[in-house]
Amino acid sequence: MKWLIGIDEAGRGPLAGPVAVGVVAVSTDFDWSLIPGVGDSKKLSEKKREVVFETAKQLKKAGLLNFAVCQSTATYIDQEGIVPAIKYGMKDALEKLALNPEDCVVRLDGALRAPSNYQNQTTIIGGDGLEPVIGLASILAKVTRDRYMTKVATLPEYAPYELATHKGYGTKLHLELIKKHGLSLIHRKSFCRNCGV
Repeated sequence: MKWLIGIDEAGRGPLAGPVAVGVVAVSTDFDWSLIPGVGDSKKLSEKKREVVFETAKQLKKAGLLNFAVCQSTATYIDQEGIVPAIKYGMKDALEKLALNPEDCVVRLDGALRAPSNYQNQTTIIGGDGLEPVIGLASILAKVTRDRYMTKVATLPEYAPYELATHKGYGTKLHLELIKKHGLSLIHRKSFCRNCGV
């Protein structure tokens, strides 16, 4: 096997914004000391995640690892559901890496499953904290999504929702702002209904 692949998502639960799927490919003998601090993205500070992300970009440029992050929109999530949206993002990201599935060992977090042509795959509960390659995928997905939410927060139609503060999650502030301003195009209407807004 030539490649070890890690897959994780970020943004499964928010009321607004896309879900992001990160896919990382490293050689099976990759030196993890090149990218210190890799672990579960939820346990790292935003600043630390940004450092890891930039290090991964440099390693990608140097040809020492490869990664892709693909996002499925709130509209897609509303139309198809969150699980198909994650599957779509995963398929898209894997296609961007263009690796032969027979050359890959795949490690996924939680309940995720790779497409069936990746026969050598294992799903690990809490994998983002146990397998560095999944942890890195988690960080790359989270940073990509957070950057996107911070960017769209500056657009006039989304400014009232303070998306940069909560990144679309169902915080008290966000729920209050939805009640005040109604839903926007970036909101997952199917998720917001379940919260009574």
